[in-house]
Amino acid sequence: MSRKKIVVAVGGSSGSLYAKVLFDRLLQLKSNWENVGVVITENGKYNWKFELGDEEWRNYGFEYYGQREFTAPFASGSAQYGTMIICPCSMGLMARIASGISTDLITRAADVILKERRRLILVPREAPYSLIHLRNMTSITEAGGIICPAVPSFYGKSDTPEEIVRTVVDRVLDLAGFELEDTFRWGSGEDGYPG
Repeated sequence: MSRKKIVVAVGGSSGSLYAKVLFDRLLQLKSNWENVGVVITENGKYNWKFELGDEEWRNYGFEYYGQREFTAPFASGSAQYGTMIICPCSMGLMARIASGISTDLITRAADVILKERRRLILVPREAPYSLIHLRNMTSITEAGGIICPAVPSFYGKSDTPEEIVRTVVDRVLDLAGFELEDTFRWGSGEDGYPG
């Protein structure tokens, strides 16, 4: 498997634990990627501190970029970043991507990923959806993006919030093309069913 170049954006919606578990999993899979570029919105930073009680996102050792840092390599298709994950993704951010409005580094990178026919994965954490939200999801899907809502599975009998969130994160990493050997999969029990 070739080593990946990935963009991870943390939007401004609630759900910082999803971003944290994604960062943790990427560190565990470090041999599978060449570079992870990270952009965190100001609301994303605020929510991380409010929801998780720290600013540990600073300590992961990824390459961090500001929202106005258009000199970031993934602002151009020539840099060949193959995947972008936005986790969590706010509905406002999704709307700007669906409309092709590239006013900051996150929306520009998403636009680049879509125009280059590469892999864009959005993880919205919102409920319920309005018709506007659904239409934006349809537009992004028709453009080649993937909508993977932050909806955990429970058949793995997770014990902690991190384990529950990891069911979504591992699905996202599956969609991003990682080969995960340490994730629970349906039918992995002795009788073909969980447990």
